[in-house]
Amino acid sequence: MPATDNQGSFLNRISIRRNQVTTMDNNHDQELEDLELFQKHVADRFSDLLPTTTTTAAAVDPSAAAADSPNSTHDVHIPPPPPPLLSISWFRNLLDAFLCCEAEFKAVLVSGRDASLFSKPPLDRLISELLERALKALDVCNAVTHGVELLRQWQKLAQIAVAGLQQSPIGEGQIRRAKKALTTLLTSMVTDDTNFGRRGTAAAANNKDRNFRSLSWSVAKSWSAAKQIQAMSANLVAPRGGESNGLAVPVYIMSTILVFVMWSLVAAIPCQERNGLGPHFQIPRQLGWAQPMIGLQEKIGEEWKKKEKKGTTGLLEEMQRMEKVAQSLVEFSDSFVFPLEEEKAAELAVQVSELAEICQKMEEGLGPLQQQVREVFHRIVRSRAEVLEVVEQVNKLSIPVPY
Repeated sequence: MPATDNQGSFLNRISIRRNQVTTMDNNHDQELEDLELFQKHVADRFSDLLPTTTTTAAAVDPSAAAADSPNSTHDVHIPPPPPPLLSISWFRNLLDAFLCCEAEFKAVLVSGRDASLFSKPPLDRLISELLERALKALDVCNAVTHGVELLRQWQKLAQIAVAGLQQSPIGEGQIRRAKKALTTLLTSMVTDDTNFGRRGTAAAANNKDRNFRSLSWSVAKSWSAAKQIQAMSANLVAPRGGESNGLAVPVYIMSTILVFVMWSLVAAIPCQERNGLGPHFQIPRQLGWAQPMIGLQEKIGEEWKKKEKKGTTGLLEEMQRMEKVAQSLVEFSDSFVFPLEEEKAAELAVQVSELAEICQKMEEGLGPLQQQVREVFHRIVRSRAEVLEVVEQVNKLSIPVPY
């Protein structure tokens, strides 16, 4: 009997051990599956943000596609083209992609995972660095929110010009009013980043324009958007060796997404002190999920290099168009002669119509964009608090109980 009992006990232990190994294998398989899906979803979301480089015949002529279709009697659904790179609509899509990636990342990192891993290398260090990047990202969100407010002020100045130049017949009074608003707008746009928000205010004061107001910053005057992005990307290193198959990978991916989104916002929207902002940060090219992000980074970097030479305040597509049209209208006002010739009047109408269109897009898009930036801010705050709570609980459990 004793021998039989021992044998049964031994077999039970083997069975329990086998179940434990099976559970660990299943958890590992699930972790790999979750990680693979996360990487695929990241790649898909950022691929959707890439501008299209080719145009199909169906996109040019929908009737041609309908004629070739066996169901040509039915309407053919042509998907709308993606918004222009660095436009307000594009940034809204980018922030949507960030929020989706962030929610999935949190599920991959926390759901069903052994929380004790958070206190072990390399996750302890990587999570700590991610939490620090999150803090810096909050400052960038704050700066971008103020930058959007400045864009709204520029929009109001442009609308003043549009209202004056749409008068018929147009006279010298309307031209002077429009030129005054546009000059203030352009003066603010070309201000260097070191004096962001201050030289624009001085220009408005010199012009006695009550429609232009300075922004009150909640960051120090020495704060630099460029240095903040540099600090966020300083320790951004892809996992190597054994780390490349574990939870270190999603932490690295989310850190890269966070830096990319903040870098893009700073490059496009007026922010305090952007001197030294690089046209890119390093992302390893061998990573499959990173290819669309690298493509976007290269395109944005090309635009940044072009605009950096001109010293203007950002890459936002609507802002670049507004600057170009405003400069042309100021030149027109300098050569204005009353009464206006018919050809000149037609040329003026085209430019004023374009400026009005830009103002309309900004009117419709800036509010929702600013709301999304705030949503990103609050999401980062909540997620950071949730991860910190897990880390603190793990640390408490690891403290030995005194007897």
